[in-house]
Amino acid sequence: MGVIADVYEDLDTDVDFEEFEAAVEDKVEQMGGLADEETAAMLIAHELRDQEVEGIADVDPGMDDVKFLAKVMRVGDLRTFERDDADDEGRVVNIDVADETGRVTITMWDGMADDAVERLEPGDTVRVAGRPKDGYNGLEVDVDKAEPAPDAEVDVESTDTHRVEDLSLGLSDVTLTGRVLSTDTVRTFDRDDGSEGRVSNLTLGDPTGRIRVTLWDGKADLATEFGAGETVEIVDGYVRERDGTLELHVGDRGTVDAIDDDVEYVPDTTDIGALELGETADVAGGVIETDPKRTFDRDDGSEGQVRNVRIKDETGDIRVALWGDKADRDIDLADYVAFTDVEIQDGWQDDLEASAGWQSTVNVMEDAPEDATDTQTEAAQSTGLGAFSGGDAGSDTPTPPEAKTEPDPGAGGSATAAVTEPPAEDAEGGTETFTGTVVQAGSPVVLDDGTETRSVETDESLRLGEKVTVSGPVADGTITATEVERAE
Repeated sequence: MGVIADVYEDLDTDVDFEEFEAAVEDKVEQMGGLADEETAAMLIAHELRDQEVEGIADVDPGMDDVKFLAKVMRVGDLRTFERDDADDEGRVVNIDVADETGRVTITMWDGMADDAVERLEPGDTVRVAGRPKDGYNGLEVDVDKAEPAPDAEVDVESTDTHRVEDLSLGLSDVTLTGRVLSTDTVRTFDRDDGSEGRVSNLTLGDPTGRIRVTLWDGKADLATEFGAGETVEIVDGYVRERDGTLELHVGDRGTVDAIDDDVEYVPDTTDIGALELGETADVAGGVIETDPKRTFDRDDGSEGQVRNVRIKDETGDIRVALWGDKADRDIDLADYVAFTDVEIQDGWQDDLEASAGWQSTVNVMEDAPEDATDTQTEAAQSTGLGAFSGGDAGSDTPTPPEAKTEPDPGAGGSATAAVTEPPAEDAEGGTETFTGTVVQAGSPVVLDDGTETRSVETDESLRLGEKVTVSGPVADGTITATEVERAE
């Protein structure tokens, strides 16, 4: 072999030998005889070693120039813009590329952008040379040169659409199809420039995971158009990070549309029997109890609402408190429901309870996992609430048990089950005795007996969910408790 081939043999690069040899010959000519073939080959090899990274994961914004081999995952739309210092119109396109180590957006400009849109397709392999930088949506590479590499292999699957597990910080032009797990109301905020912004959220799931979607300004109202269980397609989203978690954002260029498709989502849940106080977890199980929705007054005068359900899996059961809009969800006995991001808290009589707040999602599953069927049936029959296996219960359906006399507290203020209220004594301007569950702690305490709520002033330290009987004088509808008796 010649000296060029010897140097190339020792070089770990994806550059073809013919390309390497041509570069060496160009280098010899550029140096005007100051370097022979061996010296020129060593110089080219040095340049390749300095710039060729092992993979996209090694690309860093602090690098001057990089080269890497990647597969095209998505070609964005060609966009035009007006330059400040020129009469002609600029063109730019963003292209998502990937290798076995990661993904990155590369940016091509003007004639190179025109050529890329015309020639590149998802699945093509390209060799990229460019300058890394921190872009608007994370790491980007401004391309100086991109060449097809049809004979090179990059072991990643190309697709026009993404799954949740495919998303990474910096991705743009994201198309994702998912099942709506939850939606939030539209919120407004003031920007630094004095204008008003609008934002809303929904959470999507697919077979690979779930992600929170943030809709900005003109797209914010889209969250109110969908309900849990629908399938939607997001087009032209971009990935950001919030509190260490990836989110998919949709701005003016993006869209969210309902589509006629069935997307499966099965959360990776924690066994109920393994839950620990203070953790945030995903849980799922068959519904064995449901309670009516209750309303209560918050300290700030606003009205809140909460509803309790109890779910069971093969390891145990737990009460789940559904707060705010989640209390309106249509959840019935025999449903199999998955709850995500619930807070595990102290409940009634030292039992653990799960609180489904604003960050949680509630997903009524159309089909329970196969290994949950026996547990659901057993749970339903043990409480006399029917079978989870579906169909008509028939004459063998157990009769539901009588109403409990113990409270049904829930996490942070749910309703009681049936309670017997002692007769009032001289309620008008006199004294009154009232039994109920604490649905608001503080001053005043609010008790709920299942049919009405009463405000109570007391120095006793009462916690949410406790069942108490209070007696005392009444003024303006508020009982000033002289006696407070906790339930056994």
